[in-house]
Amino acid sequence: MKKIIKILFLKILMLSCSTTEVKPPNVIIIISDDQGYADVGFHGSKEIFTPNIDRIAKNGVVFSEGYVSYAVCSPSRAGLITGRYQNRFGYTRNILLAPKDSLMGLPLSEQTLPDVLNNVNYKTKAIGKWHLGAHESLVPEKRGFDEFFGFIIGGHRYFPEDLTLNDLTEARKQMDGYITKIYDNGKRIETKKYLTEELSDNAVKFIQDNTENPFFLYLSYNAPHTPLQATKKDLERNMHIDIEKRRTYAAMVSSMDDGIGLILDKLDEKKLTDNTIVIFFSDNGGVEWYNFSDNGPLRGIKGDFFEGGIRVPFVMQWPNKIKAGTRYDKPIIALDIFQTVSVAASAEKYILNDIDGIDLLPYLTGQNSGSPHEYLFWKNPDKDIDVARDERYKYIRIKDDEFIFDLKNDISEEINIISSSKSIYQRLKSQFKEWEKDMIGPVFMDLGMGKEYNKINPDRWFNSSQEIQK
Repeated sequence: MKKIIKILFLKILMLSCSTTEVKPPNVIIIISDDQGYADVGFHGSKEIFTPNIDRIAKNGVVFSEGYVSYAVCSPSRAGLITGRYQNRFGYTRNILLAPKDSLMGLPLSEQTLPDVLNNVNYKTKAIGKWHLGAHESLVPEKRGFDEFFGFIIGGHRYFPEDLTLNDLTEARKQMDGYITKIYDNGKRIETKKYLTEELSDNAVKFIQDNTENPFFLYLSYNAPHTPLQATKKDLERNMHIDIEKRRTYAAMVSSMDDGIGLILDKLDEKKLTDNTIVIFFSDNGGVEWYNFSDNGPLRGIKGDFFEGGIRVPFVMQWPNKIKAGTRYDKPIIALDIFQTVSVAASAEKYILNDIDGIDLLPYLTGQNSGSPHEYLFWKNPDKDIDVARDERYKYIRIKDDEFIFDLKNDISEEINIISSSKSIYQRLKSQFKEWEKDMIGPVFMDLGMGKEYNKINPDRWFNSSQEIQK
């Protein structure tokens, strides 16, 4: 009898050990483009409806002070994918489309998040907007991703009939990248659907095909970045919005939200939800005057380093680890995604460079108290802008003008308290100067420097015998 009991005990023990084996989480990072801070339901929008993005918020955590590391698209993505301030490697400009220039994009010295995850057998795919270099050495498949479906440049037209160029060998000007056919694992393909729908469908298929192994999906929507183009069905459900361009913008958000819903539904169907990290945020603030987004109470827009340019809608779910309905009110930054995911995947030992982000999970579970970051920093050398903030206060210098804002009581940055806050001013400025010592200036030309670049690089395009245009 004792022998039987002993055998049963050992079997139970073995079963217990096997069932407690921790499977690495799947990871999905979803990025919208130029979306306004106020244009999500979880920030109170009564005009633009985002039920599926709100599902992520409801099932996980809302970061009320979620930041990106730069106020425009390409540098923001460079920070995200490396976990490092892009100023460390001189990436502070939106890149030119220069498919023959190996230096126009993310430096090869920088390790990417998929580079790290490849060490622990993740299946990795980038879908949508890349915007980190068009040279053959800089495309997603050469920067850690197993697969890529999308477009290389910083924007794209949405309807398939507009895509008249086969590939970048036919490009003769910057905006030609907007009309190239979609890139699918080394081939240009004919698409049939609205761009956002194509990206969403491809994401769902990737999940369907990779249910047995951990995966990393980097889904970078073009929406609601210009051009303002929407389908009839999406426009029709936003007819309550009187301003036509605002209605089109809302319709573009609706399509993206639908796609996110399909992704969440597929996770549910495959019983992957509980052990999948899903993160959603915008790459920078909205361009209110141009794409008719709304940054709500925040001052400034995309390109600014007031809150409207860098504070964005930011949510995350991981049901196995993060309590549903959490709100986190301390500053975090997109740089944190690199470290958070690496630790979650047990891959942090493979990180080669010094990382500026931190693992957020201990703060979200209550294991760690206090603020994840003592200070956050931003610097735009071209516009002569310096920014530093702590948990409460923000210092910003724009050329000869300096400000101190109490963000806990003045989210709109209306009241400059610098005259009554000399000690805060000195501390934040001093911290910024110390951080700045490790940063470098821009290493490539900006999007607006096309004519100058063409003079220096007369063979910019693959067929340089044709006239080069801006």
